[in-house]
Order: sequence, then C-alpha cells, then structure tokens
Amino acid sequence: MMRSFFGRRAGRVPSPVPPGTVLAEVRGLRVRLGGRVVLDGVDLRVAAGEVVALVGPNGAGKSTLLAALARDLPAESGEVVLDGLPAAAWSAGELALRRAVLPQAAELSFPFAVEEVVRMGRAPWAGTAARDEDDAAVRAAMAATEVAGFAARPFAALSGGERARVALARVLAQRTPLLLLDEPTAALDLRHQELVLRVCRERAAAGDAVVVVLHDLGLAGAYADRVAVLHEGRIAAEGPPIRVYEPELLSRVYSQPVDVIDHPLTGEPLVIPRRVGRDFAS
Repeated sequence: MMRSFFGRRAGRVPSPVPPGTVLAEVRGLRVRLGGRVVLDGVDLRVAAGEVVALVGPNGAGKSTLLAALARDLPAESGEVVLDGLPAAAWSAGELALRRAVLPQAAELSFPFAVEEVVRMGRAPWAGTAARDEDDAAVRAAMAATEVAGFAARPFAALSGGERARVALARVLAQRTPLLLLDEPTAALDLRHQELVLRVCRERAAAGDAVVVVLHDLGLAGAYADRVAVLHEGRIAAEGPPIRVYEPELLSRVYSQPVDVIDHPLTGEPLVIPRRVGRDFAS
C-alpha cells in the first residue's frame, strides 16, 4: 500500500546539483502551535554539501523548525522553499524524493523485521528508474549504521539505541538530497553518537544537505559546517561553530554560565559548563 501510494505520486524526480546549491530555505518563518508563537521571523538556508546543526535549549523551536522545513507543519506566515520551489508546490510523493525525515521517536505498531523497516525508505522510488537500486541502498544504509547484524530481528525487540540506528538506516536508504534529522544521537552511546555524525559528514561530502537537531554542543562544534543557535523562537546566532560559540551568547541562551575552549589536538570549540567546586562548604 505504501509503495503504491508513493508510486502513483512520484512525479518530478530531483536532479543532481553542484555543491553550494541551496536545497532548503525558510524566509520570515512564523509558526504557531496551540495558540503560542513557537517560531517568529526565522530565516535559514541549507545548501548541498553541508551539515547544519540546530542547537538551543528545550523549547527554543529546533524541532518545530525542522518540521516546518519538512513541510510537516504549516507556517502561519513566511515561506518554505525546497529544491527551488515553494514547498507547497510539491506533491507528497515528490517531497519524499527530496527530503527524508528522522523524527525523535521511532515506533511501529506492526511486527516488522529490521530489514523491512529499512526497506520502507525505498517506497518513494517505486515507479521510477531508481527502484533498481533498492537492494543496494538498503544494504549500504544498514552497513553504515551497523544494523546489518540483526537484520532479521523484530524491530520491537530492539533496544532504544538500536531502534534509533535502524530508523536512521531507513532515512539513508531513502537517498534524498536533503536529510532532516531530529536528535538522532539522543538514545545512543558514545561510539554510535560519533558514528551518526560521521555518517552526516559522509552524506554532505557526497553532495547531500544535512540538517540535524543536537543537544550536544561538542558534537555540533566538531561535525557541523554551520550552527544555528535558537532562542525563544528566533535564531540568536548562525555561522561556523568557531565563530558562533561565544561564552557570553551561549551563557545567555542556555541560562547557564559556560566556558569555550579550543580542543588541544583539533582546535574544535569545546563548551564546558562553569561549575562550582565539589566542596560546596568552601
């Protein structure tokens, strides 16, 4: 059923674009949820070949911005542009060929095996010439996320971290030029957090655009080309991490004093909360 849905609506297939081509953009975006303005006057551009991290405290609007970019949330005002056209100009099937979305929660109601879940990412390509790539795309995605070893296991029997990696494999198998990932590292251990961000960099090096919501400022600083710091529904700062990570800005946005230092080996900016000593009596 899912395959036939996308197959009937595939329509215009995206063409390869050179690095630097803007694949997604929001202009003057305003989003209201439950009577509250969650985003107000947001502008952001995402280009082929880069990783853009959305960071900021809880409730700042990161996931809302990602959902608006995906056209999963309507905008009260402003514009969302995908692949050169207003997002509303694309059908559901055409959108699914242009952007793949990883939500925060990975839940399924039916007892699908891991490989079946990953293969769902290929549904939008039914009825196109790219359907011949299905098997290769699924294998490559499972290898990249290290889930091939339990391909036959039921998705529901996996740990939270394993489910998160399978969900990412589904997104990778979709092979769209724009990846929108909402907290892909939240349930993962240290090794797999690094693996996920390396995959993001690899996709950008291959020409994709990646937008990723992260809470870990260290990961964002190490792997993102640009960071957008959201605060109270607006972008407080945007640019390369080495320029954006200012102690005064981050301390204000997070309501937590921080220090920013350079990594002694790589020079990447490290954000460290400023703490009192363990001897609270002193």
